[in-house]
Amino acid sequence: MARCLYNSDFATFLYTDSASIYRILDDNYHGEALTTTRDAWKAEIDIMKNVVSSLNNVDGQIIFEYDIPRLGKRIDVVLLYRGVVFCLEFKVGESKILETNIDQVLDYALDLKNFHKFSEDKVLAPILVATNYSNRSTSIQMSVYDDRVINPLVTGKAGISALIENVLKKFPSEASVHNDWIISPYAPTPTIVEAAKTLYESHSVENITRHEADKVSTDRTIAYILALYGMQVIDSGVAVLNMHAPWEIVSKSDVYEAKQGYVAFLKEL
Repeated sequence: MARCLYNSDFATFLYTDSASIYRILDDNYHGEALTTTRDAWKAEIDIMKNVVSSLNNVDGQIIFEYDIPRLGKRIDVVLLYRGVVFCLEFKVGESKILETNIDQVLDYALDLKNFHKFSEDKVLAPILVATNYSNRSTSIQMSVYDDRVINPLVTGKAGISALIENVLKKFPSEASVHNDWIISPYAPTPTIVEAAKTLYESHSVENITRHEADKVSTDRTIAYILALYGMQVIDSGVAVLNMHAPWEIVSKSDVYEAKQGYVAFLKEL
């Protein structure tokens, strides 16, 4: 239970009364939950009972408040159903869809895809639920990055079941999610030993140490050239091991965070 506040199979979730599920959430929460958090839990439990009971197959798992260590946050609800990982972010009482909330649920799905071992080859469906929203997404589109992450879907509480069924129609034959998904290894970056081992297994020491930048002036980048033409330039990037060598190494989490930083910067221009 350390990775979440509540989890069970669908049948147990439906059989257990809502008050008991709420008490488990409250008991497993570290600290004093805010009144708004408690009210949200109660609403989410009732909504998800209706959703799960409407599904054609009860062979699935439901998880409340799943921990995302790297972000220091929790996914409100995760459904592991027919081989698809559904990430649901609730905005209880909201009737509008906000871009920041869409970004939030997409971040959760991308984090699972990139750092959660048992999610890396699964279809991930991020769903934003503004409970009082009167509409829902009608098309299921995949990310342009070919990473099996669906572009964020939005709905009110009344459209969750239909949205899940639409996703399953597009992906009807997915392999089951790993039985130990909830305790999957979570690795934002490999250890230095793992990285070195992988590198040395594939290449000789001579190749690894070889570089091809002898005649390149590395203190003058593309930013320097653009600045010559009067452009305002910020030259930034992630740390690179073996820069300008055939096998450069960067941290995957560094690249991800850099992308997030660039997006935030560009939105403020």
